[in-house]
Amino acid sequence: MSENRHAALGIHSESNGPHHHPHRGPILKRAKTVGAITVALLLLGAGGVIVQRAAHSSALAASSGELNKQFVITTQAKAAHGGEPLTLPGTLQGMIESPIYARASGYVLRWNKDIGARVNKGDVLAEIDTPEVDQQLSQAVAARQQAAASLELAKSSAERWEALRKKDAVTQQEYTERTSAYTQAQANLAAADANVRRLQKTEEFKRVVAPFSGVVTARSVEVGDLINGGNGGADRALFRLAQIDTLRVYVYVPQAYAQRIQVGDKVTVTQAELAGKEFAGTVVRTAGAIDAATRTLQVEVNLPNKDSALLAGAYVQVALPLSGSSNAMLVPSNVLLFRPEGPRVAVVGGDGKVKLHTVTLGHDLGNKLEILSGIGTGDHLVVNPADSLADGDQVQIRAAKAGPGASAADSSQKAAQ
Repeated sequence: MSENRHAALGIHSESNGPHHHPHRGPILKRAKTVGAITVALLLLGAGGVIVQRAAHSSALAASSGELNKQFVITTQAKAAHGGEPLTLPGTLQGMIESPIYARASGYVLRWNKDIGARVNKGDVLAEIDTPEVDQQLSQAVAARQQAAASLELAKSSAERWEALRKKDAVTQQEYTERTSAYTQAQANLAAADANVRRLQKTEEFKRVVAPFSGVVTARSVEVGDLINGGNGGADRALFRLAQIDTLRVYVYVPQAYAQRIQVGDKVTVTQAELAGKEFAGTVVRTAGAIDAATRTLQVEVNLPNKDSALLAGAYVQVALPLSGSSNAMLVPSNVLLFRPEGPRVAVVGGDGKVKLHTVTLGHDLGNKLEILSGIGTGDHLVVNPADSLADGDQVQIRAAKAGPGASAADSSQKAAQ
């Protein structure tokens, strides 16, 4: 291609040199400037990304640290003084409770008292028709009359033979036989009298009466029922009667607490269905010996019930005060950690770090425990500690919630305080 043709096409000849074109210098300069700006922008972008990533990393580390923080609720132990209650279950009973059986056999003629009826001692509960006993009594009366007639004859014979013996008209043997017959007739009359009295007493049992004042708690008899006299078992009782003006409840105290229960101690009785109500009772007697089968001491508590607010047979909780002083500390039962080394509690120090203390357990009082050694009254004890909690763990104490949404741990904390 010719030089002219190159010129026509705008292509410079190499012979003219790199700077032959008048606009090439500014173009190169602008290209370098654009390249430098682009490189600078890329460097700035890279720096921004690095800074942003560093900020995100710091935020993530802070967030992870916040999430890894252990929040705990703490409580403080309190000194265990004498009279701390021991709560045990029991069942209320009437001061006197008795099944009422029929003593005479026959048919129920009528019943006069139904369940819930208050009766006085001697009130007629039911009447029984006893035709067999009536006939037996009539027969016994007739036999008694026969015995009385025989006695009169034996007596007159003995008197006559005594007079004949004085005249030596009869032998001693014959006289002895007549006196013996008289003595036998006396015994026969006494036996007949006893039989008559027995049947007369049985006749009195035709009327089933209340042996004491109380309330009829059960009736298992209807008119026309055939009744067999005597105790035929609980299912054969006609009525059940209970005296409920004063109730009693038996509780069985574990051997560990037996020495701390005293006659005359005042106790508090509560029933779940009667929320907010407490009833005062008194320990009136103890068995005085530990039951070898259950290792418990039977304790009887008497409970006034003049207004009949409590019902016999109800399930109740009895809070018994434990007499005697103690140097132990009381804590909620949910502060314990069970480790191979023994029971421990987690104590939060002033720096927020956990220290596990080995403790010696005393009596178990239900929702509370006695701690004999290992903690003090000023220690902050972790409630419901996690099994993974270890010495030196950093924790943050969280305030207990209040109101109906409070957790069981919060309730335990309040109970301990």
